[in-house]
Amino acid sequence: MDRHATDPAARQFLTIAEIGGDIAWVIDLPAAVLRYVSPGIAQFSGYTAAEWCDPASAAAPVLAGLMAGLPARLARLDAGDASRARLVRETGIVHRQGHKVPLEIISTFTVDAAGVPDALVGVIRDIAQRREHEAGRRRFASMLNHEFRTPLSTIDGAIQRLEVTGIDADQATRDRYRKIAKAVDQMIGMLEQYLSPDIVAASGTVARADRVNPRRLLEEGAQQVRASGRPATLALGDLPDTLRGEPQGLRLALKVLVDNALQYGPPGQPIALVGSVSDSALVLAVHDSGAGVPDGEQDAIFGKHVRGSNVGQHAGAGLGLYMARAVVEVHGGTIEHRRRAADGGPGTTEFRICLPIRSVTGKEVATVGHSSDNSGNKF
Repeated sequence: MDRHATDPAARQFLTIAEIGGDIAWVIDLPAAVLRYVSPGIAQFSGYTAAEWCDPASAAAPVLAGLMAGLPARLARLDAGDASRARLVRETGIVHRQGHKVPLEIISTFTVDAAGVPDALVGVIRDIAQRREHEAGRRRFASMLNHEFRTPLSTIDGAIQRLEVTGIDADQATRDRYRKIAKAVDQMIGMLEQYLSPDIVAASGTVARADRVNPRRLLEEGAQQVRASGRPATLALGDLPDTLRGEPQGLRLALKVLVDNALQYGPPGQPIALVGSVSDSALVLAVHDSGAGVPDGEQDAIFGKHVRGSNVGQHAGAGLGLYMARAVVEVHGGTIEHRRRAADGGPGTTEFRICLPIRSVTGKEVATVGHSSDNSGNKF
């Protein structure tokens, strides 16, 4: 280890890795002998750094996992194939006490002046917390999927029975049946697209996007309005180019608001999508000229299976706004309804999503007044 201890670049690598909480290690080549590993390895494995570096110790089988595939990687590199020169893999080692510890191993080769690999260096990270977080996301998605799918299946079955038994019903009644069935199909499609446990599980196998362009979200909303044959206006204000958040979830929440404006706003009237920044919060709003939610129902409308008393014959299951609120609240934001009066005009109905603008890497994921459905869950 003396060579690595005195080499300035090696010392810098080891110091940076250990400050970051990683376990740094160095394997000399071509002998394939572990020359250094951070003392913190004892916490992960139960074996001290000295035991890891001793081929005769009980840590030898654990060390074999660290070196897995090394000869094949060297052969590829010698043949001019650098595709596995740097490698990131997840594995598990058996702790001295018998339990398995999930780890991420990142490694790469260093070369001498002649370009010949002289060491394999890398870091080890404990990913138990990451695995637990991913499992929590899957449970959260499964909970939402179940909460929404169960009533939707009931409605779907009921409307199918009505269509079969109501063959003598008048045309207007049959049209209402089809509208309800279409709304159910749309909701089930949204579940499959955004909240399927399979999709959430698959997203855990790759780096998950945690940034979204709020301008692009509003532009997509305007495209949705125009695709429905309605005029749309855009006001992007001073929105930033990026915002920390889960893109699929925020896209779903805004889509729900646009769907509501299309369904309940006056046909032919424009729908406005407006973005702004105020008091360290980013606002995404959807405006239409509809009657809005009756007084006294503005808070209740975001509840499960709750619909405004003035929806009339419009089909719906009362789940869209509930789902949008669930997504927004796990981002630490709020969603609300406003009604703006206008002199001599019909006024404006506004649904707005308010999201905190955070400069730090982490984020609180539920407001103080969050719903019980979201307690303890994080994106």
